[in-house]
Amino acid sequence: MYASMIIPAVMLLIISVGLIQRQPVFTLFCDGAKEGLHTMYSIAPSLIGLITAIGMFKASGVLDFLTSLLLPVTALADIPEQVTPLFFLKPISGSGSLAILNNIINENGADSIVTKIASVMTGSTETTFYCIAVYYGAVRINKTGCTIPCALIGDFAGMMTAIILTSRFG
Repeated sequence: MYASMIIPAVMLLIISVGLIQRQPVFTLFCDGAKEGLHTMYSIAPSLIGLITAIGMFKASGVLDFLTSLLLPVTALADIPEQVTPLFFLKPISGSGSLAILNNIINENGADSIVTKIASVMTGSTETTFYCIAVYYGAVRINKTGCTIPCALIGDFAGMMTAIILTSRFG
């Protein structure tokens, strides 16, 4: 009940503070909306390119090919083969990785160890390329430097930790 009242309460608080300080609340709101549209316009090319690349990645069969290449390694490391696609898709697409998670839940049940591992992996990693496209695109940074390698190392560490801890304590 209280959760549904938080956003209207915050909006009312912001408007009240603006009126108390004698600020042109509606004008400031319109200026903020204009700035938001400019930001959206500046990041649109990056997002369109990323969304196109995700569609091509999934439709081309590359995900299945990469997953099959890793099967010997994941079997040796005792990693469930159902979670292997998350290694590749989670850093690229949140919605794609949620679709894989949904399939894992439907195939294995909500309480299976595979589902628990996939859920923790999904929650403990980031959609790295999406974030970089949005944030760097918003401020027009073209050279990412060490951002991508460091973020992917972080994603890998999160995935491995999810697998180890969930297998041990899940």
